Amino acid sequence: MSNISSADLEARKGSPSPRLDEDEFRRRFLNQFQDPAYEPLTPELTKISAAAWDAYKNSRKSPRTRKAGCEFADDYDLAADWLDARQAIHEAKRRHDNQNGPHRLLLINGSSRGEHTCPGEVSKSFRMIQTARSVLEQNPMVTINVLDLSRVASEYGRQIHPCKACFSTSAALCHWPCSCHPNYSLGQVHDWMNEIYPLWVEAHGIMIVTPVNWYQTSSPLKLMIDRLVCADGGNPDPTTTHGKHAKEAKEIEMKGWHYPRHLEGRIFSVIVHGDTEGAEGVRRSVSDWLKSMALVPAGPLAEVDRYIGYWEPYATSHVAFEKDQAFQEEGRNAARTLLEAVVAKRQGHQIAAGSRLKQAREK
Repeated sequence: MSNISSADLEARKGSPSPRLDEDEFRRRFLNQFQDPAYEPLTPELTKISAAAWDAYKNSRKSPRTRKAGCEFADDYDLAADWLDARQAIHEAKRRHDNQNGPHRLLLINGSSRGEHTCPGEVSKSFRMIQTARSVLEQNPMVTINVLDLSRVASEYGRQIHPCKACFSTSAALCHWPCSCHPNYSLGQVHDWMNEIYPLWVEAHGIMIVTPVNWYQTSSPLKLMIDRLVCADGGNPDPTTTHGKHAKEAKEIEMKGWHYPRHLEGRIFSVIVHGDTEGAEGVRRSVSDWLKSMALVPAGPLAEVDRYIGYWEPYATSHVAFEKDQAFQEEGRNAARTLLEAVVAKRQGHQIAAGSRLKQAREK
């Protein structure tokens, strides 16, 4: 590290610019107003597109800001959206840390299928979440949140924007919570993650149920996974990098990054189901990801990978699920195991050998 010069920390450049000219920008902006109901509003839309072009041309990513204040390293102007998201996370952490509060469990449906748009049928993952919920809610000391990621595909204005991989430039450049979105000048709005982060923070236990899509998790689940990178080593103070200044972040990292693990110690369960191939690999991948963020596996019965209607018609897959009573009971047992581990940990009884040791290296 002593041989690293200031020039070595300069951000590398060289990719082509994605900037649009005004005509192309307006064409894309107005393309969302295809419904004939908008035709009488053409003069208004012309004015609105002009305002949108001005915001884009001048890169007004965060048009509403507030001074960071004394809690931060620098009294820098921070996006109001980010400050609100940070406050929600702090409130969620207080709920998590309240020893007299309920056992808080987060159940995540990773499938993008839903009955309210195409394909017009509920997913098996969602049905498994409901089965787990029916077991867990029998305990009066449990509070359950269900995060249904299928809404990315079926609900207006419900989006998870892709991770921009700031962490790969420098850990200090990846802010907690993510400060990349919303980006109003690029139309990257309605980002769901600012609501999702507090759900993870307040949870004592997390269950993820996902199908196998081409040997991988579903698209919405992978989007969320990538955007949770900031929870594992992310910088809670964007003023130290004055926004997204890559060189400043690299200099901070080279001085020694403390790598805060914002979700450390939460308990997890993973259920993966497929129809032909890949279930074990996806289950292992999701479990390894959670363990890499210092979450704790609830136990062997809380991690399940199974096939439903193996090489059978998709048209009868729900029938196959309904007939497989053993798999349904495995889902119930995963929920029971998760709750048992959460209760034991909160009472100080769960033993995880090596949990107090510091890792020899961080990524």
